[in-house]
Amino acid sequence: MSRVAASRPKVLAMVGPLMRKAWSVQEEAIAKLRLTMPPGSCVEDIEIMGGNSLGGSSWIITRRTFLRVAAGAGFASLSCMPGNLSPSDRRPVRFGIVTDCHYADADAVGTRYYRESPDKLAECVARMNTEQVDFLIELGDLKDQDKRPVESRTLAYLRDVEAAFQRFQGPTYHVLGNHDMDSLSKQQFLAHVQNTGIHPSRSYYSFDVKGLHCIVLDANYKADGSDYDHGNFNWTDANIPTRELDWLRQDLAASHNPVIIFIHQLLDGTGSVYVKNAFEVRQILQASGKMLTVFQGHHHEGRYSRINGIHYYTLKAVVEGNGRENNSYAIVELCPNRDVIVTGYRKAVSMKLASASASQVEPSPSCA
Repeated sequence: MSRVAASRPKVLAMVGPLMRKAWSVQEEAIAKLRLTMPPGSCVEDIEIMGGNSLGGSSWIITRRTFLRVAAGAGFASLSCMPGNLSPSDRRPVRFGIVTDCHYADADAVGTRYYRESPDKLAECVARMNTEQVDFLIELGDLKDQDKRPVESRTLAYLRDVEAAFQRFQGPTYHVLGNHDMDSLSKQQFLAHVQNTGIHPSRSYYSFDVKGLHCIVLDANYKADGSDYDHGNFNWTDANIPTRELDWLRQDLAASHNPVIIFIHQLLDGTGSVYVKNAFEVRQILQASGKMLTVFQGHHHEGRYSRINGIHYYTLKAVVEGNGRENNSYAIVELCPNRDVIVTGYRKAVSMKLASASASQVEPSPSCA
């Protein structure tokens, strides 16, 4: 027996109690944190370095750190991948999401730091390349404009932020947001971005990855069905027109795979940030019996809801807040049992979105 093998039981005997104690400390702190959070909130990974937060703790081991160290020490890590397959065979569908970069070479306004978005996006793209996700999609409002918009400058902002996005080494996709047409047309925007394998004229479309059917919707239409174009719209008047609803029904009927929807404006309620005919859209999604999750942007602070078994996850915005610590992006993983694991980075919330056969929504355990 090698010296390393012989010492392994001693190492585990020493590490086990320490890890149990660290986990106990964290759970106590999280319990205290939950008392201060609004109902329905999800506890994100917590890492406090210095200070006296959460009952005087100067540091708290995070869930992701616990799992990473535990796996290294020989503990069974939580994952949706079967343990008896090789890494190449057991890899589930994994993709990256990011939203609301709002890039412009403009001074900050309120909490929006427009110039910082390319650096934040670069961090996201680097992570996605390292993790080798299957694709990367941004959920709208990729660019912004000057206070006095000039079309040529707006196009330059779009080119610059798209160049950062295209450093991802895999398929890329875009969802149209209202700010993407604040001083451009839809066709101008689409002509300057790359949706892998999709005709550049398409503002709503679908694609398949490893048995997952992905649908991108466009709610940037006025009530009369006309396009948002060069700012000729009220951002609170977001609609999905009849022709797109008909296409959605047909696309869902033709697919035999589970479905995830991507959209900018929200579908899970009523109000200024929601699609006006969201209820009609939800009825179509529910009738299909194929839906897993809807991923949304637009509402910068993020939110989550579940309606009739369908999860609606709104990702927090990149543009909000100064510094990389205020970045936001996530990796989404589809498990064989159709649970959806969202691993949030920086401000983004990590969650386990249980399949329709289950009823729980939990903080994600797979934040590696």
